[in-house]
Amino acid sequence: MNGYTIGRLAQAAGVPVSTLRYYERQGLLEPEQRTASNYRWYSARALQRVRFIRRAQQLGFTLQDVHLLLQLEDSSRGARSRVRELLSRRLQAVEEQLRRLQQTRQVLRQALDRCRRSRGCCAVLQMLQEDAAP
Repeated sequence: MNGYTIGRLAQAAGVPVSTLRYYERQGLLEPEQRTASNYRWYSARALQRVRFIRRAQQLGFTLQDVHLLLQLEDSSRGARSRVRELLSRRLQAVEEQLRRLQQTRQVLRQALDRCRRSRGCCAVLQMLQEDAAP
């Protein structure tokens, strides 16, 4: 029998067994079959699915988003617009994060510049207090 037990699948995917069980509870992963002794048995397709899930999570998609993407994988042409909508929302969220990070970078650069110009870092504390004022 070619395939993976849950332990071997976890090892091949680089995740804990508990993660695979969680994915099962969430309806994202199912064993291909059960052995006579009721062990879960997975195919190479399950490994691909786990890797897909992990990659999507790395890109910031929620498990709910991943579930939708997996459902859309096997559906009709109308699914393309739903995928584009999901990708568009994720891109907007990333762009907002970038905007906030750029603002944070600017504040930190200013703080570091003030710190370098002063004898102590008291100027940084003042700047942070000024920014926190209503």
